[in-house]
Amino acid sequence: MASSIPDTAAPRRVLPALIGLLLGMFVSMLASTVVSTSLPVIVHDLSGDQNAYTWVITATLLTTAISTPIWGKLADLFNRKVLIQIAIAIFVLATAAAGFSQNTDMLIAFRAVQGLGAGGLAALSQVIMADIISPRERGRYMGLFGAVMAVATVGGPLLGGVITDAFGWRFNFFVALPFAVAALVIQQRTLHLPPRAARRVKIDYLGIVLLSTAVSLLLIWVTNAGRSFDWASAETLLMIGGAVLAAILFIVVELRSSEPLVPLTLFRDATFTLATIASIATGLAMFGTSVFLSQYMQMARGATPTEAGVMTIPMIAGLLLASVIVGALITRHGHWKPFLVTGGVLLIAGTFLLSTIHYDTNFALVSVYMFLLGAGVGMTMQNLVLIVQNTADPARMGAASSGVTFFRSLGGTIGVSVMGAVLASTATGLFTDRATDLQAAIGALGPAGAPVAQALQSGTIPQVSALPEAVRVIVEDIYAQSIAHAFLIAVPVAIVSLIAILFLPNRPLTRMTTSERVAASEADLATVSVPAGMASLSTTGTVATVDAAPRRRARSEAAMGEDG
Repeated sequence: MASSIPDTAAPRRVLPALIGLLLGMFVSMLASTVVSTSLPVIVHDLSGDQNAYTWVITATLLTTAISTPIWGKLADLFNRKVLIQIAIAIFVLATAAAGFSQNTDMLIAFRAVQGLGAGGLAALSQVIMADIISPRERGRYMGLFGAVMAVATVGGPLLGGVITDAFGWRFNFFVALPFAVAALVIQQRTLHLPPRAARRVKIDYLGIVLLSTAVSLLLIWVTNAGRSFDWASAETLLMIGGAVLAAILFIVVELRSSEPLVPLTLFRDATFTLATIASIATGLAMFGTSVFLSQYMQMARGATPTEAGVMTIPMIAGLLLASVIVGALITRHGHWKPFLVTGGVLLIAGTFLLSTIHYDTNFALVSVYMFLLGAGVGMTMQNLVLIVQNTADPARMGAASSGVTFFRSLGGTIGVSVMGAVLASTATGLFTDRATDLQAAIGALGPAGAPVAQALQSGTIPQVSALPEAVRVIVEDIYAQSIAHAFLIAVPVAIVSLIAILFLPNRPLTRMTTSERVAASEADLATVSVPAGMASLSTTGTVATVDAAPRRRARSEAAMGEDG
């Protein structure tokens, strides 16, 4: 029978394995956050415009979203330990290669490869945690998750700002390498997962192609419509039509496939369906606002990369405190829905309030808005995966976990694309409206105004902190209005998320790990297969030694409702 790691052995047997997983997640988060505050500088140095800035982010999110269900499916078919080590290697090597980019096209390409590894880390870490920690007990370890999240999300931007200001932005892409090596070594030594039954492997390659086509066409259209071509144009018709056709074909293929990439039968479960809808808004809030908050600090408030890292700490503080405290309370009391509802309300409040900011808004107010948003993300992000894993079929745990993560990444990808398009369009219009004011401010500079005018007319993202005061105030106002307008996109999506959370079935959390649930199912099948009257006897006439503890626990949970 497959062995498992019971919760009672957690301190000695779970923690070492968990440290390896957390370090892998730390590598992924650090490699992403360390460049977040330096992106305006990076895109400026590589002569990129706002469109390039958006695609540097979107390329990673797109490949992360597309690859997440693929990794999740592979997790149901292959060795999960080997898979997560491969994902770490892909992620870090692509990140290091991005440090040698000579233009934004190279950077976008390497970031796309980086997203393939990030999708694996996002999906596999959740699946493996379900193997070794039960949903009810997972809150006990939220302190570790909170610590990793805090160090990576607070330390990453700060470290990235310092490195950018002191040594140059390219060095930001190399800092994750030693941590990646440590993660691989620790996982190899400590991560011992239960053996999985051999089964015939079949990969849904056609589903992968169709899913990639549908998502890519949609994002390319969102990013370029209104800029490279009109919204009402032949290009729009072709891209939208192609995306819809690919999506329909994807659904047909998944319904007919024996090993679908995204098992559509998962949507028969109300918990999975509603959690998926809520995850889309969480992803949009988490990725979209964090990306453009960093740009707001530098483009609308004239901050340096280091200062921008410090200024986003309130959002990270809200996320950290909410995830740690709520995780502990869920483990202690078993009630999860009130916290998800509260998180949904905070997402709406945070995104709406951030849509009201200006370049001169009191920073104390901006900090409160960021804290509320961070707390909303902290209460919803991991807990949506948690409740899906709580009810998912153990045989499809990888597909179910990665499904929620996929739609969260997809929401973030589409959110960043839409918000970036809105930002670029709004900024272009405001620069046109304020052209007279800008010309007057530049003309007052005399001969020194020529390079300033050339920089603003080039179409590349300007280095706002280096602009003369009279020009800088106008540019800051333009970008502040544009970014605030982009934040407004997240509000209606957050409202839909709250509605989905309100309708989530309030099912109690199990204390069984995925491995124990599999063992319980196997025990029940073994009992049924033994002839009547011989279930308690072995071939030697003695009492059989079938481990019925997981089965007894499953029945006990069903009877008592786990205090829920």
